Amino acid sequence: MSRDITALAALFTASGIAHLVKPEPFESIVPKPLPNKRELVYISGAVELVCAALLVNPKTRKVGGLAAAAVLVGVLPANLQMTLSAMRSSKTSAWFKAGTVVRLPLQYPMIRTALRAAKS
Repeated sequence: MSRDITALAALFTASGIAHLVKPEPFESIVPKPLPNKRELVYISGAVELVCAALLVNPKTRKVGGLAAAAVLVGVLPANLQMTLSAMRSSKTSAWFKAGTVVRLPLQYPMIRTALRAAKS
């Protein structure tokens, strides 16, 4: 398994655990029209953990890569919402605001890595 796929699996693991252990920060970035924010955060955390597990197993890496790419595309609206909310808030630090902006274009290489994992 390549280093970038390992890193993607580790990122999905850390993010999935964070969603389950501390869901509150993630609730605030669920797009406003969606209901049941806590449940959606828990579901997305569990899905991220499943993707990580699928990515590390060569027999399930294709499905894991496709699922991970779908998750990354699916959470893009939440990441955009986080950036917009951070920019509008006077309580948000400049560092956090910058981090949310930098995070957006990083979705592309992660999606590309997930799709490459699906081909391996």
